[in-house]
Amino acid sequence: MSGGPADEAAAWPVPGTTADTDTGTGTAGSGPAVSRAEFDSVFAAVSTWGHWSPADRGAWNRVTADQVRRAAALVRSGRTVQLGLPWNTRAGPDNSRPALHHMTDLGDVEAPEPATHKDFIAADYHGKAVSHLDALSHVAYRGRLYDGRPAREYVGAGGARFGSVEALGPLVTKGVLLDLPAVLGTDWLEPGHAVRATDVAAAERALGVTIDEGCAVLLRSGRFRRRRELGPWDADAAGAGLHVDAVPLLAERAIALLGGDGDSDVRPSPVEGVHSPVHALAVAAMGVPLLDNLDLEALSAACAGARRYEFMLVVSPLRVPGGTGSPVNPVAVL
Repeated sequence: MSGGPADEAAAWPVPGTTADTDTGTGTAGSGPAVSRAEFDSVFAAVSTWGHWSPADRGAWNRVTADQVRRAAALVRSGRTVQLGLPWNTRAGPDNSRPALHHMTDLGDVEAPEPATHKDFIAADYHGKAVSHLDALSHVAYRGRLYDGRPAREYVGAGGARFGSVEALGPLVTKGVLLDLPAVLGTDWLEPGHAVRATDVAAAERALGVTIDEGCAVLLRSGRFRRRRELGPWDADAAGAGLHVDAVPLLAERAIALLGGDGDSDVRPSPVEGVHSPVHALAVAAMGVPLLDNLDLEALSAACAGARRYEFMLVVSPLRVPGGTGSPVNPVAVL
């Protein structure tokens, strides 16, 4: 890798400066506004409906045995970095539905030996506090899931009959960390900072990585460093993430998985009437599952130390029949 992330930082707009401010019809702080008609055009352009079999694995069909071997070849030091957040049972601005954890057995029975200790955990995990995977049944746009399946016909009280997390299975593939604060030479991106297609391409050059077929792209905004230093905030109202115009580039590169330390969407949304446009494009149009709320701070440090931002990524969701996703603790292996 020639140079380093800071070498290209000067070409990037810094959050809060004039260069980072929208002009014309932009949505303040989250990039240029996108009309519903424009968004629908992007949805149609990146759609892969009818492309895969089995369809409910979506873009994970791109990850073949060759892709797994390629990922394994990236392992050099053998260092492992877990990317899941600690189980969060404390309510806060970014955790309106805290996870549950309580003991069910304290080993009080005297005989027979040995004593055992048991606990119970549960989570309403689709939110901003639990690291989780979004399966293809999680998102519908205009009433349709990925591959054009009517959501009302395929998702009901018993769960999903199409696109469930169980259909995905485990994933081992090449991971790419787009560490935007490292490129910018800053600690984090401010909430509302929109990552555009030009930013993604610039990050590839600065970090010496290539986003290509079957890989997983992880976007670091520095959310959890900011949270540790400044405290929590309502991440539903404001968060750094991808703008709509970055998605066609990722579609062109044929990625298999998208994730980050947020939920991939810049917030507030630049598309009126669509609260999570990147979710709609990735999951419902492209068949690309999402990883939300990853702790990427340790991975950022590990990648900087190794001077490389590619690694083997292992994701193994829970086998929940009909589940729309799963809590996960992905592992990066350098």
